[in-house]
Amino acid sequence: MKTQAELLPLLSHLLALPAETEWLEFKEAKENFDFPKLGKYFSALSNEANLNRQSAGWLIFGVNTHHQVVGSNYRPDRAQLDKLKKEIADKTSGRLTFTEIHEVQHPQGRVVMFEIPPTPPGIPTAWEGHFYGRENESLSPLSLSELERIRHPAHPDWSAQTIADATLDDLLPQAILKARQQYQEKHPHLAEQIDSWNDTIFLNKAKITIAGRITNTAILLLGRPESVHWLSPAQAQMTWVLKDAQGNDRDYQHFSPPFLLNTDALFAKVRNLTYRYLRENTLLPTEVSQYDSWVIRELLHNCIAHQDYALGGRINVVEQEDSLLFTNMGKFLPDSVEWVIEHDSPPDQYRNPFLAQAMVELKMIDTIGSGIRRVFNKQRERFFPLPDYDLHDPQRVRVRLYGKILNENYTRALLNNTDLLLHEVVALDCLQKGQALTDEQFRLLKHRKLVEGRRPNLYVAAAVAQATEGKAAYIRHRAFDKVYYKSLVIQYLREWKEAAPADIERLLLDKLPDVLEYAQKKNRIRNLLQEMTKEKTIMNQGGKGGNAKWVLQN
Repeated sequence: MKTQAELLPLLSHLLALPAETEWLEFKEAKENFDFPKLGKYFSALSNEANLNRQSAGWLIFGVNTHHQVVGSNYRPDRAQLDKLKKEIADKTSGRLTFTEIHEVQHPQGRVVMFEIPPTPPGIPTAWEGHFYGRENESLSPLSLSELERIRHPAHPDWSAQTIADATLDDLLPQAILKARQQYQEKHPHLAEQIDSWNDTIFLNKAKITIAGRITNTAILLLGRPESVHWLSPAQAQMTWVLKDAQGNDRDYQHFSPPFLLNTDALFAKVRNLTYRYLRENTLLPTEVSQYDSWVIRELLHNCIAHQDYALGGRINVVEQEDSLLFTNMGKFLPDSVEWVIEHDSPPDQYRNPFLAQAMVELKMIDTIGSGIRRVFNKQRERFFPLPDYDLHDPQRVRVRLYGKILNENYTRALLNNTDLLLHEVVALDCLQKGQALTDEQFRLLKHRKLVEGRRPNLYVAAAVAQATEGKAAYIRHRAFDKVYYKSLVIQYLREWKEAAPADIERLLLDKLPDVLEYAQKKNRIRNLLQEMTKEKTIMNQGGKGGNAKWVLQN
């Protein structure tokens, strides 16, 4: 138990802290206080103490909203006050309760200070089964990203680390102004309050700084270019590269913090040209930009949020003739894009949770898990190929965004078929790109009768080809009826009386499906001739192999 000599200076220190300090709450509680609400504050302040790396959270009775001591008569009997420990423990996860309940005899009245332990690493504190946190000065459900920060503490969050000697002077005023505008759009109900906050209060509210201390996140998003040295050895840099059709570099530019402003500067470098294509049943071309602006920003902001800055690499955007390639350092989280599309929910972990939360507050990203799925749907709506995620390198994520239609005969209309589920479109997109289908994708398309042929030589089924008016392309990929091929052989032999194997190959090779390789086409011809022999339509009057001589049987 702390002494009065220790408690009075501690109380003075807490009274001097900004109102938005999330692990600290003042209440008048002159006579009583709602017990369930007390429990919710216990959960919230315990969780916030963990998130803000504090040795304790504090709930203080006898102080008004202006941080003036007014005195409290809450449970004046010490024995009744001590009973709160068990009453709280009975309803919290892990039976967590107050570290101590202090009574301070302040000149302006009695103050009750509830010292609340930070939730243990990996175990958020719940009250009656619900997790609480603080949003600004209000109680709120603990956000999913904050839950995950508590649940996965094994790797320290680089983005939340504070810089001892950095100050507000290391941040760019124009970037702070832009951050205020973005935050106000995110929280329109706080518009009047935001204007009254000084920069220290605002940055704490926006989860960019921690109790007024400058974080790595603050330098990344709002820092002056010359302040980037605070992040060393991490490399805080985005690079745009322009390549020609042969893959040669034509131009490039590096962008340093503040990323909040310079993502727009990088976006402005991308040559978002007009793309034209013909819709069905019209001679008038449709004109669209090569890339959707929201998609570019989403992919770039994802690179910033998920970059492993400890690896010392850059974020790159490589502009090629018909695509953009985004790369960032670090393993993709979670393990697969398919998981994200299927679950449409937040992953179990974030590489930079503090940075991700700040970017949410500034409307740069959305951590509810729908970002990648929305990117896929945006491309689908534009009739463009879906993005390609290359996750083979364990230290780098590569995402290619296409800026043109790959197959105008059927893919464009197929992606516009609203009755197809997104994972079905993903499978068909793999098919149009010539990528190998998984067993599950193959079964899915086969069940829906969207694909024909034998693996690995698959093509879009007739029903889809008809729906997309890609009939000519379908006929080129589809095997003609055997009767047709047999009739060609018979007509040839009637005209020329006999035929060597090379003659038959010249007759049929270019008429067999395009999806077959040369060796497969030769094997198809050999099987056809054997079948006609068994049917006694033709016969071999020569030797084996290339010496064969085929003639009609009378």
